[in-house]
Amino acid sequence: MSSQLVCRPEQELPVAILRVSGVLDTVTGDALEQAVARCLSAQPEALLVDVAGLDVADPVALDVLSSVVCRTAEWPAAPVILCGAGPGTARAIAQWPGCDTIEVADDCGKALAGLHGAQETQRIRVRLRPVPDACRQVRQLVAQTCAAWHHKELAATVGLIATELVANVVRHAHTTMELTLGLRDGRVWLAVRDGSRLLPRPKEPGVSEAGGRGLQLVRELTDAWGVLPVPDGKVVWTRLTA
Repeated sequence: MSSQLVCRPEQELPVAILRVSGVLDTVTGDALEQAVARCLSAQPEALLVDVAGLDVADPVALDVLSSVVCRTAEWPAAPVILCGAGPGTARAIAQWPGCDTIEVADDCGKALAGLHGAQETQRIRVRLRPVPDACRQVRQLVAQTCAAWHHKELAATVGLIATELVANVVRHAHTTMELTLGLRDGRVWLAVRDGSRLLPRPKEPGVSEAGGRGLQLVRELTDAWGVLPVPDGKVVWTRLTA
């Protein structure tokens, strides 16, 4: 019998809920990963993954689930909470390398109740065209936002990071982009979504080369950064401590 998996998003911003049912194995694991990425690409406050209806009896399926959840755990300001997991599934997630911070809840109702008291994310979101002037626009936006959030000291650094990410879209993706800047729990995070599936890769330019150092700069100035592939493009995100 062929494997089947149903991934059904049930709630949009500010909290996304993804209900998963069916049989999870190495074949359907890709579908789960794409569904999680699609939910996170909308940049919600949190993502609740309801696995109460998921059959993960196969030990290999537990590895698949752990891997998918942990790969997305670093997404800035969007905690992933696993709801309705049985004892075996919850134990396997906790034991997977790097998954010790994954939250587990008995059901999504309790998880939502717990989120009501959490600190709300301050955020701004803007769409930009892939034109050179977008870099100037984003620097101005970052400066104004950092001042409004009483973090003027971050304006230069965040502005530089934002400029590099936007410039990469202008140079390589050539698509309309959506930039999101957020502040939560003392962390500033920045995400740029575009319509190109070409993933950025840091280069090692020679001493005489004028360009090619943008992603190196982003990596050095941030606490963490990453790329989240989505069906219609990608999201490049960064995080740094305020």
